Amino acid sequence: MLKKMLMATMAVAFVGMQAGFVLAAGTPDTGPGCGLGKIAFANYPNAKTKGAQVLMATLNGTGANTFAISSGTSGCTDDGKWWAAGEKTTMFAELNSDALAQEMAQGRGEHLASLAALLGLPQDQHAAFFAMAQERYTTLTNAGELSSVAMVKSLNDAISANPVLAKVSLNK
Repeated sequence: MLKKMLMATMAVAFVGMQAGFVLAAGTPDTGPGCGLGKIAFANYPNAKTKGAQVLMATLNGTGANTFAISSGTSGCTDDGKWWAAGEKTTMFAELNSDALAQEMAQGRGEHLASLAALLGLPQDQHAAFFAMAQERYTTLTNAGELSSVAMVKSLNDAISANPVLAKVSLNK
């Protein structure tokens, strides 16, 4: 009984979330993206109306869209990547923000080395990166900003401004 209630609650939340995303975004010019709903309404003359877009998004939410996106079918594209390079770095920083903040303050650590690798810096440049990260930590702390997004942006800016690190970074 508890499982059924949990499943029903999750189903209602999922459908509500889909409708919320559609309504929150207004009426986009390109419709709900790719998938079964987009194909089903491909020839519908009023496809940019809110009602048609809600139906398209609902059809896309049937679960077939996951397959369409991962396989590159139903109008979806598949570039073979799960995440863009910057997204991986930001996600890593978000998940490890406490450890990264501590290691940036110390100017060394495993998490900081992993971040350097995600930023495309080779092992022989990690010492320079660690020193720069420690300097940036002080700057970010003095500015009252320690979010992972600010941290990654600050480090990317510093790498871009550093003539040696900018050349060796693979993400640039």
